[in-house]
Amino acid sequence: MTHQNIKQLEEHPFAQYVRILGKGKKGSRSLTEQEAFDAMSMIMRDEVEDVQIGAFLMLLRVKEESNEELGGFVRAVRDHISTPPSLSVDLDWSSYAGKRRHLPWYLISIFLLSQSGYRTFIHGASGHTSNRLYTENILNELGFKSATCWNDVSQQVQDQGFSYLSLEHISPVLSRLINLRNLMGLRSPVHSLSRLINPLNANTVLQGIFHPPYAPRHQSVGQQMGYHTLAVIKGEGGEIERNPDNEMRVLSTHDGELSEEIWPSMFPRRHLKASEMTAQHLVNVWRGELTDEYGEGAIIGTTALALKYLDSSLSQTTAIDKARSLWNDRNTIYLPNPSLS
Repeated sequence: MTHQNIKQLEEHPFAQYVRILGKGKKGSRSLTEQEAFDAMSMIMRDEVEDVQIGAFLMLLRVKEESNEELGGFVRAVRDHISTPPSLSVDLDWSSYAGKRRHLPWYLISIFLLSQSGYRTFIHGASGHTSNRLYTENILNELGFKSATCWNDVSQQVQDQGFSYLSLEHISPVLSRLINLRNLMGLRSPVHSLSRLINPLNANTVLQGIFHPPYAPRHQSVGQQMGYHTLAVIKGEGGEIERNPDNEMRVLSTHDGELSEEIWPSMFPRRHLKASEMTAQHLVNVWRGELTDEYGEGAIIGTTALALKYLDSSLSQTTAIDKARSLWNDRNTIYLPNPSLS
């Protein structure tokens, strides 16, 4: 047998991780945190074949990733992201789901927080799921440019109090993986992983998930990563946005301690699905030219959530009162796009 033939029979180094996950009902198991870290590190270094990545992600999707696996993945990605050490923000805001039933009212919450002096870094991805409104697209319609590099982020945070940088500029590898959504027909652990990376090490990390069973997983990984404060909710559409019609369960970690609290619903009755899904409607409500009871509830409720976890001295009541004051005192001449009038 020639040396070339022997080399062809050698097992690929990544095959062991696919085998661990896929070795049948009795033989398969979850990865340890270290194995998950090593596997994702290989993916981040582009040392894995596409067919292996597909198999790996779908096996994880079928069994659902464990806390240890997700923690190992996040740790590996953070080790492969280069960010300026001098760039700091108060709040990490991940936005990967997109909205389809209601407008992204959380954007106005970010504007209010910015006017209050808090610096927010938004990261996300667009277009991986059809028929949804994505943060980047709506921000652009409102006249806010997306950042394309960390220098842009630094300047925008200084000028306007927040910045949006898409995943493709943070990690091209993760961006490629998240865009497999349409090819595979399923979401993968990358959607959870990307939400948790907190690239700029913000003291406060907010998380919005769609499926409630994922909330404890995000809470646990926040604790594993040593994030100062992390709060996760079942957000409207999977984004970080309070649905004011429902009570809100918040799972959090603060200085390593896990906790849970319930916020009561803000309205006695539920609202109908939004009939207006345009950036213009956001603008009209922001400027006080239209009222939208659901939208204003979502804005105040989401802002209050952020304020409470940015400032641990606030109670639910004082956070809501402060959020309502920010809304009432907002600078309505804030949106830069003159075409939306």
